Formats: sequence, structure tokens, C-alpha cells
Amino acid sequence: MTTSTPSRRDPAAPARTAIIKPRKPFNWRRAGAWTLVAIALVVTVAPFLWMLRTALSSNHSLAANAGNLLPADFSWGAFKRVLGLQTPEEAIAEGGSGAAINFWMYLRSSIIVSTLVTAGQVFFSSMAAYAFSRLRWPGREKVFALFLATMMVPPIFTALPNFLMIKNLGLLNTYAGIILPFLFMTPFAIFFLRQFFLSMSREVEEAAMLDGAGKFRIFFRIVLPNAGAPMATLALLTFIGTWNEYFWPLLVGQDESVRVLTVGLGVFKSQSPQGAPDWSGLMAATLIAALPVLILFIAFGKKVVNSIGFSGIK
Repeated sequence: MTTSTPSRRDPAAPARTAIIKPRKPFNWRRAGAWTLVAIALVVTVAPFLWMLRTALSSNHSLAANAGNLLPADFSWGAFKRVLGLQTPEEAIAEGGSGAAINFWMYLRSSIIVSTLVTAGQVFFSSMAAYAFSRLRWPGREKVFALFLATMMVPPIFTALPNFLMIKNLGLLNTYAGIILPFLFMTPFAIFFLRQFFLSMSREVEEAAMLDGAGKFRIFFRIVLPNAGAPMATLALLTFIGTWNEYFWPLLVGQDESVRVLTVGLGVFKSQSPQGAPDWSGLMAATLIAALPVLILFIAFGKKVVNSIGFSGIK
């Protein structure tokens, strides 16, 4: 029976040397960029975390635990007050005002106003953008430049003329009065879509014209189907902007039946018979109001960035 012995390295054989890769120098620029990103992330997320902490706290414990990052005396009472699941006695016992807030009515009004304004702006702005990018008519570039110049006019300057017009039409405290000044088009929406239409190839449109298709048929059958991404981006931006609008709905829609959610939050803050606002309830209502916008932006945020870059906006 033979046994094998482990082979020994020949002392005359050359020793293997380990290959040491050179260490890369520390990239200060990248570290600085990541540091700025981290700071921006903290600054952006911190208010939402603080709102959540306040909403989950009891009003009676907020002042005594002002520096605590965790909820003070954890409670779901603020969300129950906002959603109408508490009686006035229970709300007062937890530090609330005891006043009712028609949250679902305000939410319905915000959805109606934001949806109609978004649909109108996307549709009419796309038609105007197509006219500025494809149709040839005298003074087109001058009119477009003049139209873009209106972007430099602060909205507060047009609030009074619009209010007088809505008042003379008898549309105060109606959905129409809130929607009409923003329904048709905005300079940014036209500029955004015009940049995309200019980048589209004209070959398909020219072939359709040779087959006898008119401008309206080309627009609805060819242009709009190919502009789905930028139009969806514009719809998202318009919806978020309209959802967060406060001054104009406050000026025109004082009646509770057409009061939007942003105005309703201001009314809820002012209902403080106990001498201090219901901060827990206010933060809970603000979080619930911001939730649809956050969901939309998280779902379509990447598409927004890609569409803006593709449209040539810097």
C-alpha cells in the first residue's frame, strides 16, 4: 500500500509576489457632491417627518416635549378628528378645538377643481403649442415672444382683474369661478409642449397631408398619440400646482360647498377656541392632503425629469 505525501515547494523555485493594486486617490469633488445631496435630502425630508411626529402626538404633550424627535404621548386622535371619527367632546379632551371640519367635502372640491383645470390646460395648451410649432402665419414668432413675456408678470397683478370679471359674471362661490381663469392655457405649458413638437419628425405629418388629411386630423390622430409622455408630465405638474393653490380659491370660493382643501386647512387652523391652534390635527390634515401629490410624484417623478430634459428646458 502506497501513501502519498504532500508535495513541498522547491526552495529553488522563485517566490510568488502578491500584486498590490494602487489605491485610488480620494475624490473630494464626489464626496462634496454626495454631502450636498445628503444635506438636501435631510432638508427635504425633515419637515415631513416633523409633521408626522406632530400628527401622532397629543396636543397636551407637545409643549412639554418640544425637542423630542419621537411622538409625544402617541395618539391617532388627530387623524380621527380630521376624518370626522371623533365627537366634539373627545376632540376637546385631546386638545382639539371641537369644531367640525368637512374634510371629505373639501377633498372632493380639490379633486374636481384640479382635474378640470388639468384637463383643460393640457388640451388647449397642446393645440396652441401645435399652432406655434407647425402652422405658418404672419407674426408667429413675435406673438410667441409676447406670450412668453407674460410669464414675468406676477400672478398677484392679474388677481384683481380676474376677480372683477368673475364677480361681474356672477360666478363667485362656484366651481366655474375658481376654474375659468386657469382653464385654457399658460405660457409655460405652451412653451413646454412647443419644444417637444419642434423635435418631432415632420415626415409622417407630410405623408398624411399628401393623403388628404387636414390639420385637425393630423393633430388628433398623429401628434397627440406621439406626445403622450410630455402631456402626462404637463398634466402632473399642472395637477400639483392647482392642488396647492391657495390665494385664488380663497378669494373666489368662500362658500363651504366649493371650498378646496388648502383653504379648508386655513379655516381649521383658525378654529381655536381654546386659545391655541390644534397643531396635531392641522399636521394630520396637511399630511392627508399632501398624500395624493406625493404618490403621484413618486410614481411619475422619473418621467417628469426625463420629459423636461428631452424637451430642452434647462
